[in-house]
Amino acid sequence: MSLGDEHQSSGGYGGTRTRLPEGDADPYGSPRRGGRSSSRSLVTVVGVVVVLIAAIAFANRGGDDSATSAESADKPSAAATAPTGKQPVRSGFAHDEQGAQSAAANYAVTLGSTGMFTKDTRHEIVDALYTRDAAAALKAPMDAAYSAGFLARLGLNADGEAPKGSTFVSRVTPLGTSVEKYGDGDARVAVWYMGLLGTSAEKTTNPITSSWKTWTFDLRWTDGDWKIVKDTQKDGPAPVPGDDRAATSEEISKAIEEYGGFTYAR
Repeated sequence: MSLGDEHQSSGGYGGTRTRLPEGDADPYGSPRRGGRSSSRSLVTVVGVVVVLIAAIAFANRGGDDSATSAESADKPSAAATAPTGKQPVRSGFAHDEQGAQSAAANYAVTLGSTGMFTKDTRHEIVDALYTRDAAAALKAPMDAAYSAGFLARLGLNADGEAPKGSTFVSRVTPLGTSVEKYGDGDARVAVWYMGLLGTSAEKTTNPITSSWKTWTFDLRWTDGDWKIVKDTQKDGPAPVPGDDRAATSEEISKAIEEYGGFTYAR
């Protein structure tokens, strides 16, 4: 859902480790319990990936995956919106069940990042994570899905960038993994995750919302690594919504600047 960093100014198994509208009113100001419309937002974006991949066999902060500097770690700045840690782990997973789980969790993070909203980065991600046949079949339909019109509905320009003074957020945070099937050359791993999607700004028609989903990956051991053959998503399981007060735009923007996303999940 992309896949693990943000554009500037404008991504079941117990052992997993995770290192509104326009107007004068603050879109984050009033408390919300359910967030049902928020679920639809993430379904719309990450769902694009689901539908496309289903068609071939399978369903979003962005920019580059560069590490946050030591200075920014001590003093949050605009650069702190990038994921913390080194480059995302996109290859070199162990040829065993643990390696398959690690691959699936990391692939969910990458596919859930804003990198998927930029054509060049999206192609790089698809080439890195999918088998050759799956990647070749996915690129064209994905490019069509991430059209200028689609991006505009998310408040982004044709290059997948958010307006000046705002930050587009798309993050996937795995909560656990479950091996549904495992063989020496093939594996099916489900990743339960929480996603964040939206734009942080004083006035936005696309405020940052959350959703809970399960992303299942069919993996194949190819060229010395686990690669995605196909993947599917479904809603939930989602916990009962709490009574937490929704943050104001200022509070959520500050949190995004101070807490960088992860470049890898386990």
